[in-house]
Amino acid sequence: MMGPAHSLSGAAAWLGLGAAAAAAGHTMPWPVLVVGALITAGAALAPDLDHKSATISRAFGPVSKTLCEVVDKLSYAVYKATKGAGDPRRTGGHRTLTHTWLWAVLIGAGCSVAAITGGRWAVLAILFVHLVLAVEGLLWRAARVSSDVLVWLLGATSAWILAGVLDQPGNGSGWLFDAPGQEYMWLGLPIVLGALVHDIGDALTVSGCPILWPIPMGRKRWYPLGPPKFMRFRAGSWVEIKVLMPVFMILGGVGAAAALNVI
Repeated sequence: MMGPAHSLSGAAAWLGLGAAAAAAGHTMPWPVLVVGALITAGAALAPDLDHKSATISRAFGPVSKTLCEVVDKLSYAVYKATKGAGDPRRTGGHRTLTHTWLWAVLIGAGCSVAAITGGRWAVLAILFVHLVLAVEGLLWRAARVSSDVLVWLLGATSAWILAGVLDQPGNGSGWLFDAPGQEYMWLGLPIVLGALVHDIGDALTVSGCPILWPIPMGRKRWYPLGPPKFMRFRAGSWVEIKVLMPVFMILGGVGAAAALNVI
């Protein structure tokens, strides 16, 4: 999938989770619903850190470009070192390490640990990175014609404001994990969800996605999981743009209404 579809599917997934939580009697505070949806929308772009032409590679200028090159080489090295007898030969690391459940869990857990040990500045950094990515994904048309500095300022300002809202009593800094010292521990959850939604989206395309690594399947350790081939589509095709993106928007709207007990 392309960046906009990934971000829309990520936001829709978090809003759907909010709807499920409301149905179970554990309604999310509205700031958690909003911030979580934005983080998930941004995190749904992050697995493409292994692709130097992806949206995320442009999001933070030379820093993200360099990081994408490093992650691509790291992913390729891990692939070569762990591939099974049935895995094909590759020339790069795209859709390998960063497109697995293990990567999603490790990145999410790392962000949760950073949030509870690094204090407010760590929280702001996590929000800033993912809000910039959310802007790049959800508002891609505007982001493409705007300067990077404007997008960064929007991300920084939004992070500061939203962190202030979450800090208010009952607004969600201690949502789900309410023991002393566990404020913002939940920030890792939308990051894990965004990465997994990205992987599932890529699994629907022609190439599939090795979500289950390092669990072997037959002679392959990097098995490209996906539906039957006749159900797959090419990234950026009309199926993604004309069908899936509108569906994600509708599902997100329904999820938000249900999460807020509007319907």
